Amino acid sequence: MTTIAEHDTFSVQYLSAEDISIAASLIYQAYYDDPVLKNVLGYQPDSPTKYESKLRALVREELASFWQEKQPLIGLYSQKRLKAVACVFDSNSELQAERYWHWRLKLMLSAGYLQTNQLIEKERTIREALSQKAPYLFLAFIAVDPHFQGQGLGRYLLRGLDDLLQSSPNTSGLAVFVTRAEQREFFTSESFEIFKSLSFNQVNGDLMFKSAK
Repeated sequence: MTTIAEHDTFSVQYLSAEDISIAASLIYQAYYDDPVLKNVLGYQPDSPTKYESKLRALVREELASFWQEKQPLIGLYSQKRLKAVACVFDSNSELQAERYWHWRLKLMLSAGYLQTNQLIEKERTIREALSQKAPYLFLAFIAVDPHFQGQGLGRYLLRGLDDLLQSSPNTSGLAVFVTRAEQREFFTSESFEIFKSLSFNQVNGDLMFKSAK
């Protein structure tokens, strides 16, 4: 694995294949209560099983797409154990909003046709809103092991992505879409600014952007 950044007790590195399943679990837990995903995937509080199955399928297929297209899957490690993960894609990559047919087919079979198209439309809207910033990097997922939340690991991982920005020629900056106040406060504290407000299925959120230095 190539090291992006190191600390006395932590290292920020590209994920290896054996860490993908752990990364999927962390992302699933972190995004379980995401308002957009709960809306699109049809969360029902009295019977959450279908939602949980669709969310697991979404995370699995997303990670597979990132891995196959060699987009940055970054992990924060302590004593060789994965504690946090970030998934980033380059706006110039082949991961376009429509994705590849096999990705769409797999997701449609597991998450549903309507839900898949709604997620694709969400990504397309975000890309269109960021078109003037291209080329840029987009932070699709960031997740911390729930046993270690509140210890600043997400902040350390996010700062490790600065090295990724610096190593990406001509990249204007890093973007992220947030829907919760605590997320907005977190990214604001790390030099992100609100670029544009967006709404998906009556769920409001902010597209935030951090310019490359």
